Amino acid sequence: MHYLYLIIAICAETVATSALKMSEEFTRPLPSLVVVVGYSASFYLLSLCLKTMKVGFVYAVWSGLGIVLISIIGVFCFKQRVDAAGLIGIVLIVVGIVVLNAFSNIQAH
Repeated sequence: MHYLYLIIAICAETVATSALKMSEEFTRPLPSLVVVVGYSASFYLLSLCLKTMKVGFVYAVWSGLGIVLISIIGVFCFKQRVDAAGLIGIVLIVVGIVVLNAFSNIQAH
């Protein structure tokens, strides 16, 4: 169940970060509300994950996958470009998450 909380927390953070771009420095009410609700939900769900999962694991997965998802959203929704160094960095983040999950015992309490 806590993995589900982590997935939802990542999605909430991703939506909130996308809305942060659209809030135009908190001058647009609806995107600004999405930012506050999204980050609040994300942090609440992260706190639930920490009941059974280690903080290093939770934060690594949450932040790493958030970076990857926001990069993808940036390309498709905000017309941002990712160069070769950016792609290599994103691949390294994904590889790091896979290594953390597959070969480390950091995730168990």
